[in-house]
Amino acid sequence: MFTIPQLSFFFFLLLCNLPAFAADDIVATRIWPSPEYTRITVESATLLQYEQMILQNPERIVVDLKNIYLGKALEDLTSQVKEEDPSIQSIRVGQFNPKVSRIVIDLKGTAKVKVFSLDPIEPYKHRLVIDVYPENYDALASLLKQLEDETYQASDEVITKDEVKPEPGINKQPKPEPIIVAIDAGHGGEDPGARGKRGTKEKVVVLKIAKKLKALIDAEKNMKAVLIRDGDYFVPLATRVKKARAAKADIFVSIHADAFKKRSVSGSGVYALSDRGASSAFAKFLANQENEADLIGGVSIDDKDPILAKTLLDLSQSATINDSLRLGKQVLLEIKKVNNLHKKYVEQAGFAVLKAPDIPSILVETAFISNPEEEKNLRSTAFQNKLAKSILLGIKNYIHTQPSIAFYLEKH
Repeated sequence: MFTIPQLSFFFFLLLCNLPAFAADDIVATRIWPSPEYTRITVESATLLQYEQMILQNPERIVVDLKNIYLGKALEDLTSQVKEEDPSIQSIRVGQFNPKVSRIVIDLKGTAKVKVFSLDPIEPYKHRLVIDVYPENYDALASLLKQLEDETYQASDEVITKDEVKPEPGINKQPKPEPIIVAIDAGHGGEDPGARGKRGTKEKVVVLKIAKKLKALIDAEKNMKAVLIRDGDYFVPLATRVKKARAAKADIFVSIHADAFKKRSVSGSGVYALSDRGASSAFAKFLANQENEADLIGGVSIDDKDPILAKTLLDLSQSATINDSLRLGKQVLLEIKKVNNLHKKYVEQAGFAVLKAPDIPSILVETAFISNPEEEKNLRSTAFQNKLAKSILLGIKNYIHTQPSIAFYLEKH
């Protein structure tokens, strides 16, 4: 017969040996497939402790979450795998032992994996990220395939070369090969960008505009466009610059939709890189906000690109910035026919995505998604078409009126 003190001590020992876990620690799971990689995100209230293994015959990845009990959020992973996912065949989850929940990722072939943790940042808590890269995927080949396509799916409708007629009266600068425009739809995947009052996501509307712009450019003689992202997935800022240079782009256009705490603020804007500080307090605010994309979208520490960490390449960067300002001015002149302008001149700040040293680059803020009226416009297919057409005309005017030295730089 145990005494009361002995029973108390027994239950104390029992409690001490119980695992300190809860299903509630996992608040959400998400899968973002793309041609380049598939991202799996496990969001949790606390920092997750984990171990990973890559197993063969068959190819699979195992991630063990320590002191985590299997709950609904983890179980939801199994139903999120898409049939067209280029890397992942299926996902299984289970309670491996009383202290470990196990995620098993069955692969379609050999793959590389990168697992890392991200600190909390709005709108997310702690995140464990599992990036799966197909072993033989060639990102450059995917970009070049875009340049060869005759028909492109432009958001809501298919636009072919025969259906989109070039604007008359503008003669393009001769060039022995097509002028290539890299179109960068901002944000994507884990990074939704700004949100409107009606729930409109920046990443969605800017991709629609980007696809429409690509269709218009591809319909032009001696011009081709390539999308930096063509789906809902995240591309790190440095990788966006790398992809544009890999495609040997002559022009880089990054498309966004502004947001500000005052809903009355409105208007379109065009921005270029600055090597002397921001042209205004708002331009600095905007650059800081856009440069946070890597923190929100999720980039591991070892993904930093040295070219973005270096001091700007003075001579070539300065010449490119001048070209960027000329390009931006022409685009701004056309956009003001579609929407009122936030500022009547091209602003400048330290946007990381504009730091290609040899490609004239601009960032177009199409409208303020935080403004109710402009959010309504951004949701409109007609307004998206007008914006895409105005950017095209601005690019064409730039080519005609300001022949850029960037067109004749030796391609690397």
